[in-house]
Amino acid sequence: MGYEFKMQDVFDFASTMPYEKKEKGDELFFRYCPYCQGGKNHDQNTFSINLKTGAFNCFRAGCSAKGHFVELARDFHFPLDFGKIQQYRTFPQRKIEVRPKAIEYLTGRGIDPDVVTRYQITTWKDNPNILVFPFYDSNGILRMVKYRNTKPEKGPKEWGEKNAMPILFGMDQCKTSGDLIITEGQIDALSVACCGDYSVVSVPNGAKGFSWFKNCSDWLQQFETIVVFGDCENGKITLQEELQKLLTQRMKVIQKSDYLGEKDANDILRKYGKNAIVYAIEHAQVPKMQRIKDLSEVESIDLEGMEHIRTGNTQLDRVIGGFYLGQLVLLSGKRGNGKSTLASQFAAEALEQGYGIFVYSGELPDYHFKRWLDLQLAGPKYLLKSENELLQKSYRIKPEAQEKINKWYRGRAYIYDNSYIPSAEEETKNLLDTIKQAVRLYDLKFILIDNLMTAMDDIVSDDIYRAQSKFVGDLKRFAMQHQVVVLLVAHPRKNSEAGKVGNDDVSGSGDITNKVDTVLFFNRPADTENIGVIEITKNRLTGRLAVTQNAIQTVYSMSSKRIYSPVDGANKSYGWEYEENPPDRFSWTQEECPF
Repeated sequence: MGYEFKMQDVFDFASTMPYEKKEKGDELFFRYCPYCQGGKNHDQNTFSINLKTGAFNCFRAGCSAKGHFVELARDFHFPLDFGKIQQYRTFPQRKIEVRPKAIEYLTGRGIDPDVVTRYQITTWKDNPNILVFPFYDSNGILRMVKYRNTKPEKGPKEWGEKNAMPILFGMDQCKTSGDLIITEGQIDALSVACCGDYSVVSVPNGAKGFSWFKNCSDWLQQFETIVVFGDCENGKITLQEELQKLLTQRMKVIQKSDYLGEKDANDILRKYGKNAIVYAIEHAQVPKMQRIKDLSEVESIDLEGMEHIRTGNTQLDRVIGGFYLGQLVLLSGKRGNGKSTLASQFAAEALEQGYGIFVYSGELPDYHFKRWLDLQLAGPKYLLKSENELLQKSYRIKPEAQEKINKWYRGRAYIYDNSYIPSAEEETKNLLDTIKQAVRLYDLKFILIDNLMTAMDDIVSDDIYRAQSKFVGDLKRFAMQHQVVVLLVAHPRKNSEAGKVGNDDVSGSGDITNKVDTVLFFNRPADTENIGVIEITKNRLTGRLAVTQNAIQTVYSMSSKRIYSPVDGANKSYGWEYEENPPDRFSWTQEECPF
């Protein structure tokens, strides 16, 4: 009977490969090609298996491995059902004669003769250039045989007997507890065995195949720690990443510096001797994981000394300390109550303190936002008042003041161009991509996104709540990575309009307020035009809140659009007034310091 292809066989094979996999249509893509490992550049997602036909293919020109799943299973010792129960090959169980040529060759590689004899390494009878490596399991049963051509003029350098059970080389020589060292090659394992009473094995198929793991996983459990002594290639230690995913016990890795510029254990032994191998093993370290730090290595920070942007509201700064770089701050409140105006006020304060700003306004034209911000920067002293035919008051900035304001923040204040039509090449770039690039080019530190829903217009998703949660999470990571403040404006849910709002009432995913550092709500009490309150319902950094009767009172100026604390007043002067001789506006006594 022949082999009948089954989709499940592909998934079973994939489980023996320590790479991430992703199903797309009829194809199962592997993060790395099992044959070439992505080449020198570690190219990803170039290898796939068709789940309907069994055809596999690597798209890298330098590899181009392709064929049927049967060939793939054969190359990586994965058993298939050919109409009968799969059975591994049975080898004669007899003591192997160690031939002199094996000892001669391996002694030339720095291996002690007694180690060669103990591991029963020999050569072919009729070709002494072919080394024979027997693989015995923990019970001393021969399960697999590999060959190495020491003078490969033609043909493969290494190969193994077909239908053999893939296991680790050297299992029969190991103790039953303590540490286990795993190398990539058999000669590397022999090199370690020469240097002390170590339990050491090597994988059968180099760094690319892990079909041995299911046959050896139970045996591995008896060891307390696995020490990875792979090859040092391209700045990485082979086997480390894959074994880190497969093993359940503690793992250590030989440090790159302890390879002393060499590739593997045998190279180290031949050039630097046994002491270098012993030193490398004794100084193996638990690998550093991505996203995990040793707490002792984290810098001790004085909160007051961390860089932050003051809000300009003394009472608000007393509670939250200001906006700290790396924070994501959420500003919400009822529609029409002044969220955007308050956000603009915070942007003015960032400019005043010398920080560059970026503004995305999804609801206001750029000229409208500019007018609002310029009025706040100008203040009542520099406004001209007029009335229309309906006796409605309006305000504009004195021309000489407008010119100075423009000059003052030129090169420091930027706004997203909503009218720009992207080219076909740019259509994949989203808002966050644009912001990242602007931050790098213009050295910006205060990012205002007004508001959440319009900022996500270019994000297509069947699950809008999950997309919102991801977007806010991306903003938080962006703020931390680039050490900027991101102020995100979001509306409350519609059913919260009539009553009091809180963290659970922010429109969209309920996960949004969980991911931000600070939550501010700005609202105007009923029947008031110029009185507002800022509630602080989340403050991850200092823990201080300000809600209900402790909420921060504000006053709104109809003329200058300023939102200010009664403690501070409406007549603050900004830096554009003092271009020639700026006063020391940021000096306080200890008693006066607002945070």
